[in-house]
Amino acid sequence: MVYRIHFTLEDLARTRVAEPPPLLELSAALRTLRERGHPVRFGAWRHAVRDALDPRARMVLELVPPGGWAPTFLTSSAHGSAQELLERVRATPRAVVRADLAHVAEWQPLPRWAHRLPDDAALLGRLCDALEHVHAVLLAPYWAHVTAVAGTDRGLRTRQAIGGGMDRMLASLHPRRIRWNPPVLEIAMLSGLDGDLHLGGRGLLLVPSVFGAAAPAVDIDAEPQPVLRYPTGTEQSPGPLPGAAAPPGSVPGRARSPLASLLGRTRAAVLSAIAENPGCSTKELAALLGIAPPSASEHATTLREARLIDTVRDRNTVLHSPTALGITLLGH
Repeated sequence: MVYRIHFTLEDLARTRVAEPPPLLELSAALRTLRERGHPVRFGAWRHAVRDALDPRARMVLELVPPGGWAPTFLTSSAHGSAQELLERVRATPRAVVRADLAHVAEWQPLPRWAHRLPDDAALLGRLCDALEHVHAVLLAPYWAHVTAVAGTDRGLRTRQAIGGGMDRMLASLHPRRIRWNPPVLEIAMLSGLDGDLHLGGRGLLLVPSVFGAAAPAVDIDAEPQPVLRYPTGTEQSPGPLPGAAAPPGSVPGRARSPLASLLGRTRAAVLSAIAENPGCSTKELAALLGIAPPSASEHATTLREARLIDTVRDRNTVLHSPTALGITLLGH
């Protein structure tokens, strides 16, 4: 079963790629915290943030479960600074809180205490305090990395659209779960949701997500246009989140792979990142992997000399793409 988004020519003209909205990315981080996937990228982060969360976080964790629905007023796809958006949550009208909770309750049980939220200002205030705490621990320290990786992805989508049109860009978003079957974008939702969304000339806002690595997500009620959140690259592309110390005694899974044994862990990650983001610049490559640009350049040079990647110059920018040999070595 797939969820189908129907495009007209007007929709294609109005579709664009935006940076991640803070609360939408926070909801993805909350779900990723409770999952076990992508241990190389998120293992150290999970360990670090679990130690830093205090009991207040429980309220948010109960309202944003690992799967299923969450109240829209907590997971808004609106853009703005994190502080501004958190203040908007505090100012959410009671009628909106009540409607959001009622919608969630149609699909899954709510925590008992949540039923009092629309009429208990003190309880809603504690929930907002908890949301600010969770944001400060899970997302704020890593936001620069999130925006850098998302910026790299947006640059890649722009080059795809310029070089191959919207067809190429939509077909390349996340081939494992998103298929472009013109004029319909077919999405294999993790929830198994089956349905149709007709954009009706509004277009679609595409949002790359670092923490939403498991699968795409759709916000059909977002204004002024629906939002599709899609993972930046695959589990093989970005490396561990910078700033999250590895747990004592842990060994990154990638270090045990045959490719890492052959090339070295970082160089193998560089090759994987280039394969998943063809045409990326050295600066973008460094952002994807959380390493310094000179280091990215050095590894790319070695891979080029081994004929595993090709490098071309576009004005003042150097762009990297995998060769057939490099792809074969990766087993893609």
